[in-house]
Amino acid sequence: MSAANIIKDIKARKFKPVYLLHGEEPYYIDQIIHYMEEHILTDMEKGFNQTVLYGKDTDMAAVMNAAKRYPMMSDYQLIVVKEAQDLKWAKEAEGSSKEAEFVQSYFEKPMPSTILVLGYKYANFDKRKKIYKSIDKNGLIFQSELVRDYKLAAWIDDFVKEKGYKIAPQASALMAEYLGADLSKIANEVEKLMLNIGKEVTIDTDLIQRNIGISKEYNVFELQKALAVKNVLKCNQIINYFADNPKANPMVMVMANLNAYFSKILKYHYLQNKGDAAKELGVNPYFVKDFETAARSYSLPKTFDIISLLREYDLKSKGVDSTGNITDGELLKELLFKMLH
Repeated sequence: MSAANIIKDIKARKFKPVYLLHGEEPYYIDQIIHYMEEHILTDMEKGFNQTVLYGKDTDMAAVMNAAKRYPMMSDYQLIVVKEAQDLKWAKEAEGSSKEAEFVQSYFEKPMPSTILVLGYKYANFDKRKKIYKSIDKNGLIFQSELVRDYKLAAWIDDFVKEKGYKIAPQASALMAEYLGADLSKIANEVEKLMLNIGKEVTIDTDLIQRNIGISKEYNVFELQKALAVKNVLKCNQIINYFADNPKANPMVMVMANLNAYFSKILKYHYLQNKGDAAKELGVNPYFVKDFETAARSYSLPKTFDIISLLREYDLKSKGVDSTGNITDGELLKELLFKMLH
């Protein structure tokens, strides 16, 4: 089930006795737990029947004892275990101890009046465990997977549309480039932006740059466009800006974006059917023409050379085969010269 479907069921008062919310992406886990805390119990019921525990501060014995209680003046009690990955039982192999048997027996036959929620973040729960199989049979398991870099812009598009707003392809791509794969950070920035505009306004790059602190002219997105047409002057202006503002434009981020960009150009060169470019490259169709232009600017051998250069300078930025105290800015300038000439 998706996070949206789980929330839909909760809204319809369709509950499971146990929820295991696990995975590397914390955004959806937090979203589901927040909705549960706000909507399962009334304000009057929460005082006696809503318990929040933290994995590092508790153990499974305490969780089980709480889960076995009966609700007071309510049909349900809600127990939320946040950071459940820190519970001791989550790290230790299953054994035949009385505690392990006690825990296992609960998940095989959970209390119908208890809604036990385990928020297991930043990792996937071990599916080989008996507990996992018992929860899968008697409760609900949701796995929150990371959104891959090439899917981030599409995720932003969908998020904005769900809120009833519109966003230009360039704007979602720019946000994906600069905010990275932290969905919570992206959602927070988009929601702050929405407070200042009406739903009739299309979110464009100007709005993004004004409200999220991204330079309008000097960003990785603009660097890619300048590289695509080999605009040497513009490329140097941007790189000089990066060198003068290293905190806002860390080399590790610039290198990662350039590597992803030229990897797509390389892939474009090998496409048999250019009509499938958007799907094969994992980009919005709006940007296919940019890769077509870049592929004309950089031959297949030159693209290979640039990818090798990016790897070489990534290592140099980390101190490998680097001479003296050369700064990241100087490395970027040197790299750009070799890429363009």
